[in-house]
Amino acid sequence: MSATLLEIADGLYALHPSAFTAARDARAKEQKAAGDGDLAAEVKALRKPSVAAWVVNLLVRREGGQVDQVLEVGAALRQAQEGMAADELKALTRQRRQLTAAVTQQARGLASEAGVRLTASVADQVEATLTAAMVDEDCGRAIRSGLLVGSLHATGVDEVDVAAAVAAPDALGFEATAVEHGGPPAPGPPDLKVVPDPDADAKARAAAQEAVEAAQTDVDTAQEASEEAASAVSELEAKALQTRSEIEELQRRLADLESTQEEVEEQLAEAEDAQEEARSALDDAVTARDEAQAALDRLG
Repeated sequence: MSATLLEIADGLYALHPSAFTAARDARAKEQKAAGDGDLAAEVKALRKPSVAAWVVNLLVRREGGQVDQVLEVGAALRQAQEGMAADELKALTRQRRQLTAAVTQQARGLASEAGVRLTASVADQVEATLTAAMVDEDCGRAIRSGLLVGSLHATGVDEVDVAAAVAAPDALGFEATAVEHGGPPAPGPPDLKVVPDPDADAKARAAAQEAVEAAQTDVDTAQEASEEAASAVSELEAKALQTRSEIEELQRRLADLESTQEEVEEQLAEAEDAQEEARSALDDAVTARDEAQAALDRLG
């Protein structure tokens, strides 16, 4: 009887991340060789888990009891929220935080045993995933599958896209195969043996010659581009010099115009004063004439 997709995935997601891709492709070839092209395609499409997802998958297989405790506290917390039991809710919330922090630390230890040191960011993703399992029942089922490909985040308010975080649509409800505590760590990359190639020297020389030719082509291209750039720089320098000269000429012309403007304004002020004096003299002359004409008229 051939293995199902979930059974194959169960074995693959128990592997060290560095061994996942090669093992997945090998299993896909096996299924294709066995005549099951559809299953081969499904296996080939399985996504490599993120580091945080791999750690949680490892935790589920190595410390299933701890994960069960996380899920039980989550279920109790959800029930307390529904029943509005404030005191119990407060106590469970505190217990949830303590438990997720402790289990996250345990997960870091498991990862370290497998040769992976978790960054603070990845550890936060692991803790967020554990918290999501407490807050959301479907997130808990996703974690229990051991088939996570990405971390989870849940607030208890917004709906979580759990399907995007697991390897296959049928993962929810599946339970990962447990590994006894103290067993061998998740296997790392396979130990490959290199078989000497008798034509290695000739191939190396050919590759080196090809690399030299490719490098020379790059040099020629870069040289041409450098010459074009130098020509463009020369043209722009000449244009900049011409523009600078025109600006200086305009500045001199502007200075001359400003000087002329000052002289004209002084002359205008003098002309306006003379105009005012002439108007005053005209008014006086008209007044004197009128008075003389009046005197003449009286003698009449």
